[in-house]
Amino acid sequence: MTLLGGATAAWPLAARAQQPAKLPTIGFLGGTTPATWSLFVAAFVQRLRELGWIEGRTIAIEYRWADGRSERFAEIAAEFVRLKVNLIFTYSTPSVVAAKQATSSIPIVFPTAGDPVGNKLVVSLARPGGNVTGLSTQFTDLAGKRLELLREMVPSLRRLAIMANAGYPAAVLEMAEVQATTRTLGLDVVTLELRRAEDIAPAFEALKGRAEALYVCAESLVTTNRVRINTLALAARLPTMHSIREYVEAGGLMSYGPNFPDLWRRAGDLVDKILRGAKPADIPVEQPTKFDLIINLTTAKALGLDVPPTLLARADEVIE
Repeated sequence: MTLLGGATAAWPLAARAQQPAKLPTIGFLGGTTPATWSLFVAAFVQRLRELGWIEGRTIAIEYRWADGRSERFAEIAAEFVRLKVNLIFTYSTPSVVAAKQATSSIPIVFPTAGDPVGNKLVVSLARPGGNVTGLSTQFTDLAGKRLELLREMVPSLRRLAIMANAGYPAAVLEMAEVQATTRTLGLDVVTLELRRAEDIAPAFEALKGRAEALYVCAESLVTTNRVRINTLALAARLPTMHSIREYVEAGGLMSYGPNFPDLWRRAGDLVDKILRGAKPADIPVEQPTKFDLIINLTTAKALGLDVPPTLLARADEVIE
């Protein structure tokens, strides 16, 4: 009986010993839809795999998507805190803010963020402090370059419209930077401020006859509605300047900005460091190193634009 009792007592211990250890878990907070960023997510997951983090075997990823509704960010971030994930991965300024407000202890990594210091995501690029680090997109710093390229495409440009989500801090900063640059170039400016998808069509109605080109500030709401925005811009005969390739693939005229798959791969390196013990506060925010100029020739032809050969020669990709 003593032996039997000892064996019985040992069974729960043995059962516990045989249970697999809980995998390190990443809480992935997506601001848009799965289809929108599938290429970037694939680049991130592939980099993790190369570093030994294989989904389902050595790492678990809990995906949550806000479908372009920023009001869901706080709800998803709170869920990740309840799930006790090891790290939160998210890629827009408002979603990073929501995650920061939900936790000061769980590490947060962003693959893309406009002006992380200006938006108070980190204390400084060199020493982020707190529990957040990632990669900057330099959207505001590139506004002048984008306008330069747009004027090269449309030499007669005198009146420019700027579209931005007024509820997205990085987009507001970028819009201000574009406005400052247009003043030095002597361009007239019309601003179109969005807060929800229902604002898009009325914005184009209000724009009729007031602009000769449209500069679009990237963020989740605009990304989710990029096809609609480009369709309305084409109907209004407005050449569009974007910052992300996917906007041009969706019918926009041109884009200039960081190579996003490269940023997302590099974010995988930051996640790897943190999962192996590094502190976000000690990992500097990195800057883009690859920039792409993308031109959609089909859209150019539909607008009746002749793309200058010198501009075409500098393009990293031409969509036909």
